[in-house]
Amino acid sequence: MQQILFPFSMILLTVAAYFLMTKLYKRFSYPFLIPILTATTLIIVFLLVFHIPYNSYMMGGQWINSLLGPSVVALAYPLYKQRHFLMNHLVPILGGVLIAAVSGMVSVGLLAKLLDINHTLILSIIPKSLTTPVAIEVAGELGGNASMTIVGVMIAGIFGSIAAPSIFKFLRVHSPIGRGIALGSASHAIGTSKAAEYSELTFSMSSVTMTLCAIIGSFLGPIVVWLIQI
Repeated sequence: MQQILFPFSMILLTVAAYFLMTKLYKRFSYPFLIPILTATTLIIVFLLVFHIPYNSYMMGGQWINSLLGPSVVALAYPLYKQRHFLMNHLVPILGGVLIAAVSGMVSVGLLAKLLDINHTLILSIIPKSLTTPVAIEVAGELGGNASMTIVGVMIAGIFGSIAAPSIFKFLRVHSPIGRGIALGSASHAIGTSKAAEYSELTFSMSSVTMTLCAIIGSFLGPIVVWLIQI
């Protein structure tokens, strides 16, 4: 009985933490209070206080984690609704996505190489701007560490979502296309959830950017590794 109740309680903990932090974010709306960051922090504190090992938490957490793939696929719906707009602006969208994907992967690879970071770590963080399932696969093919890739993906997503409002304001980026491409290419699914706060079009642009970056990144990863090894 306990083997059933404990995983279920971990699922409830995760849902409750996210629900509470979402309420907090809607009440105050500060960028650093985004639910993905505050809910994660709350769960970590809870596990530390009650001395619950991560593996024990994942007995229930894995069920929520398994929903990541279907949630990415579900982004196809807003994309479908905006299909006519996307087709009418295909060239600037593809151009922006391509530049974002290339610059995101090449810049982190070259900077890590210049800072003489461990080679395995470099291979792990190159796909940090891709959505988690794709980033893990790309890092695995490159010879990186999946755990470090997940950390890199989370940092990129959270930091991008927090910094985006200030960057948009400073650079006067008001276009839904520009905001969507920026969030989707730099901060993947977390950035896409942030894009939903602006408009449905921004959300759609972010979702299509995230998808295209995942496709482009799968081919670009080995090329970036080859470049930094020259």
